[in-house]
Amino acid sequence: MHSFSIFAPVLCAAALGAMMNAVAPVPAPAQDRGTLTPRVLPPLKNPNDPATPAKELFGRKPEPASMEARAIGSYARGCLAGGASISVDGDAWQVMRLSRNRNWGHPQLISVVERVAREGKHQGVWPGLLVGDLAQPRGGPMLTGHASHQIGLDADIWFTPMPSRTLTRREREETSAINMVRPDRKDVDPKVWTAGHLEIVKITARQPEVERVLVNAAIKKALCRYQGADRRWLAKVRPFWGHNYHFHVRIKCPAGSASCLPQGAPPAGDGCGADLNWWFTDAVLNPPPPKTKPKPRPPMTMAQLPAECRMVLNAR
Repeated sequence: MHSFSIFAPVLCAAALGAMMNAVAPVPAPAQDRGTLTPRVLPPLKNPNDPATPAKELFGRKPEPASMEARAIGSYARGCLAGGASISVDGDAWQVMRLSRNRNWGHPQLISVVERVAREGKHQGVWPGLLVGDLAQPRGGPMLTGHASHQIGLDADIWFTPMPSRTLTRREREETSAINMVRPDRKDVDPKVWTAGHLEIVKITARQPEVERVLVNAAIKKALCRYQGADRRWLAKVRPFWGHNYHFHVRIKCPAGSASCLPQGAPPAGDGCGADLNWWFTDAVLNPPPPKTKPKPRPPMTMAQLPAECRMVLNAR
């Protein structure tokens, strides 16, 4: 077992997502600090106004909808009925950023995260997971951060391993995860990358329910050096903007969620060839600044979500 410290030095996050804003979604600011004194949002003056952003409505629901568990819509345009919460403290995990109230998901997602945590600990390759954002109690668009994580099938897992003690509330809100990528963004940082990191991603990708595992391209590059006989799991691990502090787990549409829109299967092969090399070209690593500042997208409204989401929003 490797010796880990949650207080290892942290490098500044690469600004890759922001630099590529014109051609790619901006990743969620997973390392933004939480707060020890979360504020209660004031009631909306006119919540029934069709122009009201859906994030303002779903962000004001502190409890799940008392309905049968269902993922509704697509990962970036939907909601969650019958959400379940992952325990703040488990036998092989701890939840971070409690003030966000984003430790909710479809029960199948909760099961997968807990199983990965226990398998990693049982196999002696990972001491436990630090769990970041899953979804809001009823899913839907979030007030800050993620574009996805809307239907309770996405989870962020920190690359920082769980310490052997229970973290304080302040540590959960203010500690940053460790940046796993070198400053030149072309490979992992050998000072912090370990065999354990590879093993916990492999355990995750091998879960039958998992559809994708999103990581920084430099981390995918390190995983591609895996010399084991079975490389099929690598196909699920896809490079994506940011994701140098955490990996993003996405599971398939669960049974009983007829309104869930699945994502297409990953491309054939292990993803370690030309498509990965593209991420390290100068045009991607050092793109020219846009000639005109991109206009922010207008916030999503309820009319842009599946009709069932209004029932989820209004359920007791």
